[in-house]
Amino acid sequence: MDACRQFMTDLLAGADVAVNGTKPWDLRVKDERLFREVLLKKNLGLGEGYMRGWWDCERVDEMICRVLRNATAGHIRGCWRLFLRALPSMVFNLQTLSRARQVTERHYDLGNDLFESFLDPYFQYSCAYFKDAEHAMDDLDGLSDGEVGRELARAQRAKMRLICEKLELGPGDRLLDIGCGWGGLARFAAEEYGCRVVGINISKEQLAFAREFCHGLPVEIRELDYRLLQDRFDKIVSVGMFEHVGTRNYGEFMKAAARSLKPDGLFLLHTIGSNETSPTVDPWIGKYIFPNGVLPSMAHISRAAEPWFVVEDLHNFGPYYDRTLMSWLRNFRRSWPSLRAQYGERFRRMWEYYLQSCAGSFRARDIQLWQFVFTKVGRPQPRCRLA
Repeated sequence: MDACRQFMTDLLAGADVAVNGTKPWDLRVKDERLFREVLLKKNLGLGEGYMRGWWDCERVDEMICRVLRNATAGHIRGCWRLFLRALPSMVFNLQTLSRARQVTERHYDLGNDLFESFLDPYFQYSCAYFKDAEHAMDDLDGLSDGEVGRELARAQRAKMRLICEKLELGPGDRLLDIGCGWGGLARFAAEEYGCRVVGINISKEQLAFAREFCHGLPVEIRELDYRLLQDRFDKIVSVGMFEHVGTRNYGEFMKAAARSLKPDGLFLLHTIGSNETSPTVDPWIGKYIFPNGVLPSMAHISRAAEPWFVVEDLHNFGPYYDRTLMSWLRNFRRSWPSLRAQYGERFRRMWEYYLQSCAGSFRARDIQLWQFVFTKVGRPQPRCRLA
């Protein structure tokens, strides 16, 4: 155990992270078994150790950021055990029609009360657009919980407006929202731009909520997989859903979007993206948060879109996801007393580690947030009122 401890201590020191140090991003180890687990399972062992209470850290987000910015990340990621865990995704299609519901059942159907506890009033579970925020990211710790909530709500409305402007939405348009979540964007588009919306989803909890949330508006919410689409639309949007499509289905997704888009239409894809082309996702995230999820690379997306679309615009505002996640964390912690009895302490640690580790990844620029605007080949270039 001493050798394992020394190896991990030396490894983290290169990222200015100490074991049992005094800085906010230092690890405070409570169970020595952590060192062997991290050496055997790498980042999977680190996340599981946090869930078990084997270590704590005042600023997990900053610790993760420092590790990823340093060469330490390569040592923590690499492991033959993790390769074996990733092997099925290289050989099999883990996001077939029959398997697609796994992520909805294990994540999105956890309970609307959970997501309501930390999301904005439009239930936007994707990166907000803080371009015109009143306070900088560094000011977040100095804001009250109420101020954090208001800033998040404004930034999410700004994100939705940005999407609608890029799509040149207007009265008379028929918009398809692939993976419509709780219906927030569909409601916003119908209310603010006067268009008709069809949202498709396969999450039972989200479908029920979205239908009620959009009641009385020209919004239809369907339980439907994107592969079964038959209608044609003026505009198409997909926000935060492409991460669940899987590398073996990117071409099918783009083909379905092209089949559903009118010749003069616009398609906006909003997705988290990876700097590296890989068929796998972080093993801890894949096991505990998003089963079968994969982050697409730029190469993945461009290859899949090439037969069907012209890229009219590409916008990266990944750094705003850091602030979005830290805002969600503040809201979650504020709401935890009302959630504790239902979800329990292990879940609290899991969820806080999820939000903080993702924030650290975006802060380190290890992952990105992209918005693509696509048109069909031959269509005149759109106005695309961009940021």
